Amino acid sequence: MQELKGFQKKYLRGRAHNLQPVVYVGQKGATAAVITALEGALASHELVKVKFVENKEKETKKIISAELEKRTGSCLAGLIGHVAIFFRSHPDSEKRKIVLPQR
Repeated sequence: MQELKGFQKKYLRGRAHNLQPVVYVGQKGATAAVITALEGALASHELVKVKFVENKEKETKKIISAELEKRTGSCLAGLIGHVAIFFRSHPDSEKRKIVLPQR
């Protein structure tokens, strides 16, 4: 997945505002179950909120988010509080729900 530009991340954060978290990360971090759940959610929704249930430090959340981003082939659109927003466009262009602005 290509790197998102700032205005694209802002657009995705706006689209994700009304979404509820679909995937939850517990004390064990980025386990295989979390990655599988995120893969499935990205395949069906493209834009997914992930909530950190345990009170982790900001740096720990950044590290876990980077690992999830790398292992799922998605892009991190934002990390706000205890919620991370991930985006991965659908490989089939006819099934894409979200079209990123190109300016």
